[in-house]
Amino acid sequence: MENRSSLSPAVAEVRRAVRQALAALPEGTTVLVALSGGADSLALAAATAFEAPKRGILAVTVTVDHGLQPGSADAAAAASAQAERLGLDARVVRVEVGGTGGPEAAAREARYRALADAAAQTGAIAVLVGHTLDDQAETVLLGLARGSGGASLQGMAPDAELVPGISLLRPLLEVRRKTTRAACGAEDLTPWDDPHNADPAYARARVRERVLPVLEAELGPGIADALARTAAQLREDAEAFDDMIDETIEDIVEHAEAGISVSVAALAANPAALRNRVIRHVVASEFHASLTRAQTLEVARLVTAWSGQGPIDLPGCRARRVGGRVEFTASAS
Repeated sequence: MENRSSLSPAVAEVRRAVRQALAALPEGTTVLVALSGGADSLALAAATAFEAPKRGILAVTVTVDHGLQPGSADAAAAASAQAERLGLDARVVRVEVGGTGGPEAAAREARYRALADAAAQTGAIAVLVGHTLDDQAETVLLGLARGSGGASLQGMAPDAELVPGISLLRPLLEVRRKTTRAACGAEDLTPWDDPHNADPAYARARVRERVLPVLEAELGPGIADALARTAAQLREDAEAFDDMIDETIEDIVEHAEAGISVSVAALAANPAALRNRVIRHVVASEFHASLTRAQTLEVARLVTAWSGQGPIDLPGCRARRVGGRVEFTASAS
Protein backbone atom coordinates (compact mmCIF):
# COMPACT_ATOMS: atom_id res chain seq x y z
CA MET A 1 0.00 0.00 0.00
CA GLU A 2 1.18 3.54 -0.82
CA ASN A 3 2.75 5.46 2.03
CA ARG A 4 0.49 8.53 2.25
CA SER A 5 3.01 10.45 4.34
CA SER A 6 5.37 10.54 1.37
CA LEU A 7 2.73 11.44 -1.21
CA SER A 8 3.71 14.50 -3.22
CA PRO A 9 1.40 17.50 -2.57
CA ALA A 10 1.14 18.00 -6.34
CA VAL A 11 0.07 14.39 -6.89
CA ALA A 12 -2.43 14.68 -4.04
CA GLU A 13 -3.93 17.88 -5.49
CA VAL A 14 -4.39 16.38 -8.96
CA ARG A 15 -5.87 13.19 -7.54
CA ARG A 16 -8.30 15.15 -5.38
CA ALA A 17 -9.50 17.11 -8.40
CA VAL A 18 -10.02 13.94 -10.42
CA ARG A 19 -11.74 12.20 -7.50
CA GLN A 20 -14.26 15.04 -7.28
CA ALA A 21 -15.00 14.83 -11.01
CA LEU A 22 -15.44 11.07 -10.98
CA ALA A 23 -17.71 11.22 -7.92
CA ALA A 24 -20.49 12.61 -10.12
CA LEU A 25 -20.37 9.58 -12.45
CA PRO A 26 -22.17 6.27 -11.92
CA GLU A 27 -20.04 3.40 -10.70
CA GLY A 28 -19.13 0.76 -13.25
CA THR A 29 -19.06 3.13 -16.20
CA THR A 30 -16.30 3.88 -18.71
CA VAL A 31 -14.47 7.17 -19.19
CA LEU A 32 -11.89 8.32 -21.71
CA VAL A 33 -8.86 10.43 -20.85
CA ALA A 34 -7.63 12.66 -23.68
CA LEU A 35 -3.87 12.13 -23.48
CA SER A 36 -1.63 14.39 -25.55
CA GLY A 37 1.48 13.38 -23.64
CA GLY A 38 1.94 16.86 -22.16
CA ALA A 39 2.29 17.35 -18.43
CA ASP A 40 -1.35 18.31 -17.89
CA SER A 41 -2.90 15.32 -19.61
CA LEU A 42 -0.24 12.93 -18.31
CA ALA A 43 -0.87 14.00 -14.71
CA LEU A 44 -4.60 13.66 -15.39
CA ALA A 45 -4.14 10.14 -16.75
CA ALA A 46 -2.04 9.09 -13.74
CA ALA A 47 -4.60 10.44 -11.28
CA THR A 48 -7.45 8.77 -13.16
CA ALA A 49 -5.57 5.46 -13.16
CA PHE A 50 -5.36 5.75 -9.37
CA GLU A 51 -8.88 7.03 -8.64
CA ALA A 52 -11.11 5.33 -11.24
CA PRO A 53 -10.76 1.75 -9.91
CA LYS A 54 -12.00 2.92 -6.50
CA ARG A 55 -15.39 3.57 -8.11
CA GLY A 56 -15.30 0.61 -10.43
CA ILE A 57 -14.83 2.95 -13.38
CA LEU A 58 -12.90 1.73 -16.42
CA ALA A 59 -10.52 4.40 -17.76
CA VAL A 60 -9.18 4.37 -21.31
CA THR A 61 -6.72 6.89 -22.74
CA VAL A 62 -6.98 8.18 -26.28
CA THR A 63 -4.03 9.96 -27.86
CA VAL A 64 -4.92 11.87 -31.02
CA ASP A 65 -2.09 12.14 -33.53
CA HIS A 66 -2.82 15.17 -35.68
CA GLY A 67 0.15 14.48 -37.96
CA LEU A 68 1.00 18.18 -38.08
CA GLN A 69 4.70 17.94 -37.26
CA PRO A 70 7.59 15.51 -37.69
CA GLY A 71 7.74 12.89 -34.97
CA SER A 72 4.06 13.20 -34.00
CA ALA A 73 3.54 9.45 -34.32
CA ASP A 74 6.51 8.78 -32.01
CA ALA A 75 5.20 11.29 -29.45
CA ALA A 76 1.76 9.66 -29.55
CA ALA A 77 3.28 6.20 -29.12
CA ALA A 78 5.37 7.39 -26.15
CA ALA A 79 2.31 8.89 -24.45
CA SER A 80 0.36 5.70 -25.02
CA ALA A 81 3.20 3.57 -23.61
CA GLN A 82 3.28 5.65 -20.41
CA ALA A 83 -0.48 5.21 -20.04
CA GLU A 84 -0.08 1.45 -20.35
CA ARG A 85 2.58 1.49 -17.63
CA LEU A 86 0.00 3.23 -15.45
CA GLY A 87 -2.28 0.25 -16.02
CA LEU A 88 -4.61 1.98 -18.46
CA ASP A 89 -6.02 0.70 -21.73
CA ALA A 90 -4.36 3.07 -24.20
CA ARG A 91 -5.30 3.87 -27.79
CA VAL A 92 -3.82 6.09 -30.51
CA VAL A 93 -6.01 7.64 -33.20
CA ARG A 94 -4.59 9.34 -36.29
CA VAL A 95 -6.71 12.13 -37.75
CA GLU A 96 -6.68 14.28 -40.85
CA VAL A 97 -6.83 17.99 -40.01
CA GLY A 98 -8.73 20.19 -42.44
CA GLY A 99 -8.10 23.83 -43.17
CA THR A 100 -11.38 25.44 -42.16
CA GLY A 101 -11.12 28.15 -39.51
CA GLY A 102 -7.34 28.17 -39.21
CA PRO A 103 -4.94 25.47 -37.98
CA GLU A 104 -5.80 25.70 -34.28
CA ALA A 105 -9.55 25.50 -34.81
CA ALA A 106 -9.23 22.75 -37.42
CA ALA A 107 -7.00 20.64 -35.16
CA ARG A 108 -9.38 21.14 -32.24
CA GLU A 109 -12.38 20.11 -34.34
CA ALA A 110 -10.61 16.98 -35.59
CA ARG A 111 -9.47 16.10 -32.06
CA TYR A 112 -12.89 16.40 -30.46
CA ARG A 113 -14.50 14.50 -33.30
CA ALA A 114 -12.01 11.67 -32.76
CA LEU A 115 -12.64 11.71 -29.01
CA ALA A 116 -16.40 11.56 -29.53
CA ASP A 117 -16.00 8.63 -31.93
CA ALA A 118 -13.73 6.81 -29.48
CA ALA A 119 -16.20 7.40 -26.65
CA ALA A 120 -19.02 5.96 -28.73
CA GLN A 121 -16.93 2.91 -29.65
CA THR A 122 -15.98 2.17 -26.03
CA GLY A 123 -19.32 3.07 -24.49
CA ALA A 124 -17.73 5.87 -22.45
CA ILE A 125 -20.10 8.36 -20.87
CA ALA A 126 -17.47 11.05 -20.34
CA VAL A 127 -14.22 12.35 -21.77
CA LEU A 128 -11.73 13.92 -19.37
CA VAL A 129 -9.41 16.62 -20.70
CA GLY A 130 -6.46 18.25 -18.96
CA HIS A 131 -7.25 21.98 -19.18
CA THR A 132 -5.78 23.78 -16.17
CA LEU A 133 -6.36 27.08 -14.39
CA ASP A 134 -3.64 28.57 -16.61
CA ASP A 135 -5.52 27.47 -19.74
CA GLN A 136 -8.64 29.06 -18.31
CA ALA A 137 -6.84 32.36 -17.72
CA GLU A 138 -5.50 32.33 -21.28
CA THR A 139 -8.98 31.66 -22.64
CA VAL A 140 -10.46 34.58 -20.72
CA LEU A 141 -7.72 36.94 -21.92
CA LEU A 142 -8.21 35.86 -25.52
CA GLY A 143 -11.96 36.40 -25.22
CA LEU A 144 -11.39 39.84 -23.73
CA ALA A 145 -9.03 40.80 -26.55
CA ARG A 146 -11.56 39.73 -29.18
CA GLY A 147 -14.35 41.69 -27.52
CA SER A 148 -16.58 38.65 -27.89
CA GLY A 149 -18.72 39.27 -24.85
CA GLY A 150 -19.66 37.39 -21.72
CA ALA A 151 -19.84 34.00 -23.38
CA SER A 152 -16.11 34.02 -24.11
CA LEU A 153 -15.19 35.56 -20.77
CA GLN A 154 -16.91 32.65 -19.02
CA GLY A 155 -14.03 30.54 -20.25
CA MET A 156 -14.34 26.76 -20.19
CA ALA A 157 -16.97 24.98 -18.14
CA PRO A 158 -15.87 22.17 -15.83
CA ASP A 159 -18.70 20.01 -17.17
CA ALA A 160 -19.97 20.40 -20.72
CA GLU A 161 -21.53 18.25 -23.42
CA LEU A 162 -19.14 16.84 -26.02
CA VAL A 163 -21.97 15.25 -28.01
CA PRO A 164 -25.42 14.17 -26.82
CA GLY A 165 -25.01 11.53 -24.13
CA ILE A 166 -21.26 12.10 -23.62
CA SER A 167 -19.91 14.66 -21.13
CA LEU A 168 -16.70 16.64 -21.50
CA LEU A 169 -15.13 17.00 -18.06
CA ARG A 170 -12.29 19.33 -17.08
CA PRO A 171 -11.23 18.21 -13.59
CA LEU A 172 -8.09 20.37 -13.46
CA LEU A 173 -9.58 23.84 -14.00
CA GLU A 174 -8.56 24.86 -10.48
CA VAL A 175 -5.10 23.26 -10.73
CA ARG A 176 -2.07 25.23 -11.88
CA ARG A 177 0.12 24.05 -14.75
CA LYS A 178 3.16 24.02 -12.50
CA THR A 179 1.33 21.54 -10.27
CA THR A 180 0.71 19.06 -13.07
CA ARG A 181 4.37 19.25 -14.06
CA ALA A 182 5.42 18.67 -10.45
CA ALA A 183 3.03 15.72 -10.26
CA CYS A 184 4.63 14.16 -13.34
CA GLY A 185 8.06 14.58 -11.80
CA ALA A 186 6.94 12.98 -8.55
CA GLU A 187 5.51 9.98 -10.40
CA ASP A 188 8.50 9.58 -12.71
CA LEU A 189 6.48 10.43 -15.81
CA THR A 190 8.10 12.13 -18.80
CA PRO A 191 5.90 14.81 -20.41
CA TRP A 192 6.17 15.73 -24.07
CA ASP A 193 6.45 19.47 -24.70
CA ASP A 194 4.55 20.29 -27.88
CA PRO A 195 6.57 22.97 -29.73
CA HIS A 196 3.30 24.51 -30.95
CA ASN A 197 2.59 25.57 -27.36
CA ALA A 198 5.51 28.02 -27.49
CA ASP A 199 5.21 29.03 -31.16
CA PRO A 200 4.57 32.80 -31.34
CA ALA A 201 2.61 32.27 -34.54
CA TYR A 202 -0.30 31.20 -32.32
CA ALA A 203 -2.20 33.77 -30.26
CA ARG A 204 -2.58 31.44 -27.28
CA ALA A 205 1.18 30.83 -27.23
CA ARG A 206 1.83 34.57 -27.19
CA VAL A 207 -0.59 35.00 -24.29
CA ARG A 208 1.11 32.15 -22.44
CA GLU A 209 4.72 33.15 -23.06
CA ARG A 210 4.49 36.94 -23.18
CA VAL A 211 1.23 38.52 -22.05
CA LEU A 212 0.52 36.71 -18.79
CA PRO A 213 4.13 36.97 -17.55
CA VAL A 214 4.06 40.74 -18.20
CA LEU A 215 0.77 41.10 -16.35
CA GLU A 216 2.15 39.12 -13.42
CA ALA A 217 5.31 41.25 -13.38
CA GLU A 218 3.55 44.61 -13.68
CA LEU A 219 0.37 44.00 -11.66
CA GLY A 220 1.59 41.44 -9.19
CA PRO A 221 1.07 37.70 -8.78
CA GLY A 222 -2.35 36.11 -8.86
CA ILE A 223 -3.50 37.35 -12.28
CA ALA A 224 -4.26 33.86 -13.57
CA ASP A 225 -6.28 33.04 -10.44
CA ALA A 226 -8.20 36.31 -10.74
CA LEU A 227 -9.06 35.64 -14.38
CA ALA A 228 -10.24 32.14 -13.53
CA ARG A 229 -12.42 33.50 -10.70
CA THR A 230 -13.90 36.03 -13.11
CA ALA A 231 -14.79 33.23 -15.52
CA ALA A 232 -16.49 31.25 -12.75
CA GLN A 233 -18.53 34.27 -11.64
CA LEU A 234 -19.62 35.02 -15.20
CA ARG A 235 -20.69 31.40 -15.69
CA GLU A 236 -22.87 31.71 -12.58
CA ASP A 237 -24.44 34.87 -13.98
CA ALA A 238 -24.97 33.21 -17.35
CA GLU A 239 -26.68 30.21 -15.73
CA ALA A 240 -29.05 32.56 -13.93
CA PHE A 241 -29.82 34.37 -17.19
CA ASP A 242 -30.38 31.05 -18.96
CA ASP A 243 -32.95 30.07 -16.34
CA MET A 244 -34.71 33.40 -16.83
CA ILE A 245 -34.67 32.95 -20.60
CA ASP A 246 -36.15 29.46 -20.34
CA GLU A 247 -39.00 30.85 -18.22
CA THR A 248 -39.52 33.89 -20.44
CA ILE A 249 -39.29 32.27 -23.83
CA GLU A 250 -42.27 29.96 -23.35
CA ASP A 251 -44.57 32.98 -23.03
CA ILE A 252 -43.23 35.22 -25.77
CA VAL A 253 -42.18 32.89 -28.62
CA GLU A 254 -44.47 31.34 -31.21
CA HIS A 255 -43.72 29.22 -34.23
CA ALA A 256 -44.35 31.02 -37.48
CA GLU A 257 -44.36 29.85 -41.07
CA ALA A 258 -40.76 28.89 -41.96
CA GLY A 259 -39.47 30.23 -38.68
CA ILE A 260 -40.29 31.65 -35.28
CA SER A 261 -41.67 34.93 -33.92
CA VAL A 262 -41.21 36.85 -30.69
CA SER A 263 -43.58 39.30 -29.02
CA VAL A 264 -42.41 42.90 -29.36
CA ALA A 265 -44.24 44.01 -26.22
CA ALA A 266 -42.68 41.23 -24.14
CA LEU A 267 -39.18 41.96 -25.44
CA ALA A 268 -39.63 45.68 -24.79
CA ALA A 269 -40.75 44.98 -21.21
CA ASN A 270 -37.50 43.15 -20.39
CA PRO A 271 -34.15 44.74 -19.51
CA ALA A 272 -31.75 45.14 -22.43
CA ALA A 273 -29.45 42.37 -21.17
CA LEU A 274 -32.27 39.82 -21.07
CA ARG A 275 -33.81 41.08 -24.33
CA ASN A 276 -30.50 40.68 -26.17
CA ARG A 277 -29.96 37.22 -24.73
CA VAL A 278 -33.41 36.13 -25.86
CA ILE A 279 -32.65 37.33 -29.39
CA ARG A 280 -29.33 35.46 -29.47
CA HIS A 281 -30.93 32.36 -27.96
CA VAL A 282 -33.71 32.29 -30.56
CA VAL A 283 -31.27 32.51 -33.46
CA ALA A 284 -28.88 29.97 -31.96
CA SER A 285 -31.52 27.38 -31.09
CA GLU A 286 -33.67 27.74 -34.19
CA PHE A 287 -31.05 28.43 -36.89
CA HIS A 288 -27.82 27.18 -35.24
CA ALA A 289 -26.05 30.49 -35.82
CA SER A 290 -24.33 33.01 -33.56
CA LEU A 291 -24.96 36.73 -33.65
CA THR A 292 -22.38 39.43 -33.04
CA ARG A 293 -23.24 42.20 -30.61
CA ALA A 294 -23.79 44.60 -33.51
CA GLN A 295 -26.24 42.18 -35.16
CA THR A 296 -28.05 41.61 -31.87
CA LEU A 297 -28.47 45.34 -31.28
CA GLU A 298 -29.74 45.82 -34.83
CA VAL A 299 -32.47 43.24 -34.21
CA ALA A 300 -33.24 44.85 -30.83
CA ARG A 301 -33.90 48.15 -32.62
CA LEU A 302 -36.84 46.46 -34.33
CA VAL A 303 -38.30 46.48 -30.83
CA THR A 304 -36.95 49.66 -29.24
CA ALA A 305 -36.52 52.01 -32.22
CA TRP A 306 -39.01 50.81 -34.82
CA SER A 307 -39.39 53.31 -37.69
CA GLY A 308 -40.44 51.05 -40.53
CA GLN A 309 -36.99 49.67 -41.35
CA GLY A 310 -36.89 46.60 -43.55
CA PRO A 311 -35.74 43.05 -42.93
CA ILE A 312 -32.30 42.39 -41.42
CA ASP A 313 -30.13 39.68 -42.94
CA LEU A 314 -28.44 37.59 -40.25
CA PRO A 315 -26.35 34.40 -40.23
CA GLY A 316 -28.71 31.63 -41.29
CA CYS A 317 -31.86 33.71 -41.05
CA ARG A 318 -33.65 37.02 -41.59
CA ALA A 319 -35.42 39.15 -38.98
CA ARG A 320 -38.28 41.56 -39.68
CA ARG A 321 -40.97 43.42 -37.77
CA VAL A 322 -44.50 42.21 -38.54
CA GLY A 323 -47.09 44.07 -36.50
CA GLY A 324 -46.51 43.33 -32.85
CA ARG A 325 -43.98 40.59 -33.41
CA VAL A 326 -40.43 40.12 -34.66
CA GLU A 327 -40.27 37.22 -37.10
CA PHE A 328 -37.15 35.16 -37.74
CA THR A 329 -37.22 33.07 -40.93
CA ALA A 330 -34.59 30.89 -42.58
CA SER A 331 -32.43 32.58 -45.17
CA ALA A 332 -33.14 31.65 -48.78
CA SER A 333 -30.60 29.03 -49.91
